[in-house]
Amino acid sequence: MYFELTAMKKKSIAVVFISNGPGELSTWVRPVIDYLNKINDTSKNIDKLNFSIRLVLVPCPNATGKEYEVAKSWRKFDLVTEAKSFWKLLIRPYQYAKWPEKGIVIFLGGDQFWSVLLAKRLGYINITYAEWISRWPRWNNVIAAMNKKVKKSIPQKYRDRCKVIGDLMADITNNKEIALNLGEKKWIALLPGSKKAKLMVGIPFFLEMADYISNNNKNINLIIPLAPTTSIREYLFFQSNKNPITKHYSSKIKKIKQIKSSVFDYVIETSNNTKIYLINKHPCYEVLKNCDLAITTVGANTAELASLTIPMIVVLPTQHLNVMNAWDGIFGIIGKISFINKFFTFIIKNWYLKQKKFFAWPNIKAKKLIIPERIGKISPQQIANEAIFLLNNKKYLREQKNNLSKQRGKTGAVKKLAYIIFNSIKKHS
Repeated sequence: MYFELTAMKKKSIAVVFISNGPGELSTWVRPVIDYLNKINDTSKNIDKLNFSIRLVLVPCPNATGKEYEVAKSWRKFDLVTEAKSFWKLLIRPYQYAKWPEKGIVIFLGGDQFWSVLLAKRLGYINITYAEWISRWPRWNNVIAAMNKKVKKSIPQKYRDRCKVIGDLMADITNNKEIALNLGEKKWIALLPGSKKAKLMVGIPFFLEMADYISNNNKNINLIIPLAPTTSIREYLFFQSNKNPITKHYSSKIKKIKQIKSSVFDYVIETSNNTKIYLINKHPCYEVLKNCDLAITTVGANTAELASLTIPMIVVLPTQHLNVMNAWDGIFGIIGKISFINKFFTFIIKNWYLKQKKFFAWPNIKAKKLIIPERIGKISPQQIANEAIFLLNNKKYLREQKNNLSKQRGKTGAVKKLAYIIFNSIKKHS
């Protein structure tokens, strides 16, 4: 239910991060915590602050269920509580840990209302990072906004609580990058997803697509950066006959071999002898930056790729929407009832997907199509052909890179938010 890093020493103030999915944990929470600790570590002894860092995972249909294990493995938190324990934590917080009299709750993923609730329950102040909109400004002590548009949307009487810090995703490439020599071949990164519902379709689809790419161009290497919430075991399961989707695709995994003394950790060999290199390190931006193209599902990974200005094709095969019993939340419940399953599939295919809305983060942010979204009854061969076409026509890749660069905000948001938190700790200690 919860995890304590050590027997917690008495701390003057609790710094509680609220988050949900793997993308938010990796690209928002972890960098902010690292910078917050950096500020404190470089402070003079007289200025060093005594605080405990805690993580509260909140209910979210986009979570994988493995965020707890991932966060725990980082060993950066004095306390981690699972999403399924959120309501119990809210009702009886002292069942989980001792909570200092003073504290700060920081929203970095999920529903902003959860952080407001927890802050009120604990009697702590609340800091909310507002990426697109600030939903509860009345109950936020500080609002850290991604841009001026967010601040403008806040009612005038609460606007002085808002500070524009920029896009946290823009700081992704601030990490020291390793210069890698991946040879003269072209490299394509494949990102089939991290949630089970996505992997169920993504693994068979992407394996067959990889075979088409390899068969048509031997000068292309393929890599998969494993999401922190996935594993080799899941890849083997979702390519097997235990996954009903595999009957629609011909490719399988013949073997997975561990690699030593390499930037990569494993290599997959498909039944058609295609090799796909796997990297288990996360994040692996130094490898991704060397890729000419990425093929990805929708999700937070499109934002990460955009911040690295990596051209991409975003795919969402809708021919398998009838497997809604593999989805999370309410869809997973009602999807088990066949006639409701068919009804929702019909609505999604014939109405929702025709609303001219964007699914990839760069397009949502730009409010126009700057990277291709292939949504509908698409085949692995179609996407493979498009990928090869793009690699053979570099002007289209350059155009994507330029458009992605224009959408990136200025760096420094992580530093600004860390200082807001640090100064709040200092003020309330």
